[in-house]
Amino acid sequence: MTILSFFIFRVFQKNFKGYKEGVFMTTTAMYLAEFVGTALLLLLGNGINMTLSLRKSFGKGGGWSVTCIGWGMAVTMSAYLTGWVSGAHLNPALSIAMVLSGRMDAALLPGYIIAQILGGIFGATLAYLAYKDLMDDEPEAGTKLGVFSTGPAIDHKPWNVVTETIGTAVLVIGILAIGYGANGVSGGMGPFLVGMLICVIGMALGGATGFAINPARDLGPRIAHAILPIKGKGSSNWQYAWVPIVGPIIGAVLGVVIFDLFAAACVGI
Repeated sequence: MTILSFFIFRVFQKNFKGYKEGVFMTTTAMYLAEFVGTALLLLLGNGINMTLSLRKSFGKGGGWSVTCIGWGMAVTMSAYLTGWVSGAHLNPALSIAMVLSGRMDAALLPGYIIAQILGGIFGATLAYLAYKDLMDDEPEAGTKLGVFSTGPAIDHKPWNVVTETIGTAVLVIGILAIGYGANGVSGGMGPFLVGMLICVIGMALGGATGFAINPARDLGPRIAHAILPIKGKGSSNWQYAWVPIVGPIIGAVLGVVIFDLFAAACVGI
């Protein structure tokens, strides 16, 4: 069965042209929404990281629970802002999975991915500008990178990929389940529930890799870290950068496949 609601906004027809109250969105509007939504996500998300990690921040040491709740709410607010225009993917892995499962027009995919990556760069840059003095004061190069992009607790890339794959599969399965059939979640509640899903994924599965579960969430800020004139920064750790790209893409595709098989099996019983 085709799922017409993604991030619980029922804003796409079968060809995934966005609409609101019968008004169809242009592809330009949809790409703009993906850029703006991803930028807001990374402004808030990287801002949370900076609040909790930079040594002169009033919020330093707030803990992992604040990280998870904060990122969840960042997703929620970004989805409220842009979901009615583009569906608020804000995540190349999700967009790829939607295309491969026939839920999205493949012609939209390149523009979505480009907008998401550029939005990630822009949002991370805004977060840096908001915290520039504190970033300059921070003595640890690892912290300067960690507030931008993810990294593993133990650097073992094959298992890091497995972690990201599992987390992203749970994300996609959860999103599709929230909007499916008799669950009957209204559009207005959807983004909040997806934010809570992000929160619980972070709490349950984020401790090993920082739960990127989104290539734009990691690659965009990593590029920003590389190009910004950040005082005392070290390497952008490009050796690890492929992990939060490959893992989430595999996980998103697996998530769609698992959900569709499960739904088909249950309906067929």
